[in-house]
Amino acid sequence: MSIWEYANPVRFMGWTGRLLPWLWGGAALLVVGGLVWGFFFTPDDFRMGSTVKIIYLHVPSALMAINGWFVMVVASLIWLIRRHHVSALVARAAAPVGAVMTVVGLVTGAVWGQPMWGTWWVWDPRLTSFFVLFLFYLGYIALWQAIEDPDAAADLTSVLALVGGVFAILSRYAVLFWNQGLHQGATLSLDAEENIADVFWLPLVTTMAGFGLLFLALVLTRARMHVRLRRARARMLRTRVA
Repeated sequence: MSIWEYANPVRFMGWTGRLLPWLWGGAALLVVGGLVWGFFFTPDDFRMGSTVKIIYLHVPSALMAINGWFVMVVASLIWLIRRHHVSALVARAAAPVGAVMTVVGLVTGAVWGQPMWGTWWVWDPRLTSFFVLFLFYLGYIALWQAIEDPDAAADLTSVLALVGGVFAILSRYAVLFWNQGLHQGATLSLDAEENIADVFWLPLVTTMAGFGLLFLALVLTRARMHVRLRRARARMLRTRVA
């Protein structure tokens, strides 16, 4: 069976309905477990003190904010090339979730940065590109709302998603592109000298996995909602024609 058959609305509703309880359960277990582990059972950092524990919210949310846009880019490409309506709806469903993750990343970054930098905000390359990414999320959501024809909206928002992908890349790699700026480098690295200590690393990876499952659960739940709304709209149009 071709993988594209899973994009059929009927099949999509079937397999996602079976998968979602497992995603929600895994997300709840990993997010709650990771946060409790990180906030209550890890020591303070010798430089940052208890402030370091904000990483258990900041890093996973920032990661999903950026990767959420990549999900929208892939789904938008599939729509533009294959014209599968479910892919366009998945991209649409991911936008509000990614926007919320971006807000959480911005707020927790400010809370983390204030005691470290002495200010809530700086126009650091990575922070600026991350904020611009948030504006792209808002623009993408607004564009879907502004266009009545769903196919035309999917076309235009798909183009916007591809353009916004540039800022998603900048948000992820700005520290490497520009040596200037206050934002630290990667918290997790293949280089053992740059990685955080295991006592922080293990609960952080747990919360990152939990946020990943939470993102998938939210996106699939919202995508199923949009599939139902599309069906309802199609039935309403057929009733009007009849």
